[in-house]
Amino acid sequence: MMRTNKLLNALRNYIETYLPDTKGLSNNTIKSYKATFRLLFEFFKVVYKLEPDQISFSSLDYDHLNAFLLWLESSRNDSASTRNQRLSALSSFSKYAQSRNFDAAVIFRNAVLSLPVKKAPVKMRQVMTREEVKIFLSLPDVNKPTERRNKVLLSFMYSTAARAQEVCDLTTTDISIRNGKYYVTLHGKGGKARIVPINKKMYKLLLQHIKTKPRQYRNSKYVFNSQTNEQMSVSAIEEIFKKYQKMAKDKYSDMFNGNYTPHTMRHTAATHMLESGVSIPVIRSILGHSSIETTMIYARVNQAMVDKKVKEWNEEHFAIEPEANPKEIKDDLDFLK
Repeated sequence: MMRTNKLLNALRNYIETYLPDTKGLSNNTIKSYKATFRLLFEFFKVVYKLEPDQISFSSLDYDHLNAFLLWLESSRNDSASTRNQRLSALSSFSKYAQSRNFDAAVIFRNAVLSLPVKKAPVKMRQVMTREEVKIFLSLPDVNKPTERRNKVLLSFMYSTAARAQEVCDLTTTDISIRNGKYYVTLHGKGGKARIVPINKKMYKLLLQHIKTKPRQYRNSKYVFNSQTNEQMSVSAIEEIFKKYQKMAKDKYSDMFNGNYTPHTMRHTAATHMLESGVSIPVIRSILGHSSIETTMIYARVNQAMVDKKVKEWNEEHFAIEPEANPKEIKDDLDFLK
């Protein structure tokens, strides 16, 4: 009689039932968890010649898991941030397994708790300037239906600081008017919904877009459709960004020096809100951050803003400049699929 593998059975229930039904995690988050365990099984096969059904909870001890994390960085060139995400997925599953009274999972859980989170270097978030945003939004040719849709989509992302997936999930019933004010409901990570205000111009752009959509999508519940699917995909939005980024760089060679992605628009909107005087708590609400610490990242204003403020302060308080000395002047697995 074939013995059942407790690890695989627990992992299957965790992936197929616990994460979507009990925790209510989004498909994208679950995909990330699946990827972690696919990599774990790949590691055991490559390094130890073990198939998934040969791996048990006792295999997931400190030495093996630490070797797995090192393998991610050395063999796959994963960043510290990605490595930490994989560790987080392992930690979540170890907690689940131990709570289900799997005695063997104690070794697994203790091993995960002994593994430190690796300090990742802080990366400067890429942000467009206001002038770059203005140019970027002017690139779509509104005389063409697809381009017109792209303009509304990009404008919406800047107006609301929405994530790409939130844009894909936006439905016509998410647009509303309350007491003469305009709002959209965005459905964020973990199924958390938040209400974000928009201005009248953005509201009219959305309505006009919905009314003028191609016939096959006229009655679609989704606000944004691709040319081949009723619901826009994140990859489609990424392609839209690539298209206009290339156009922008070709046309304005002295600008658009960053590698901009859909998430760049979210960072840009948040940064511009902060520069305009919007408070951190309000920005947190708009972005849908569960912790204000995440929003505080945007308080690290860009260097251009620092230079501008310091220049203004110096000009106001130190208007008299000393004469320069002329001599000193210089030129300037199936269920894991």
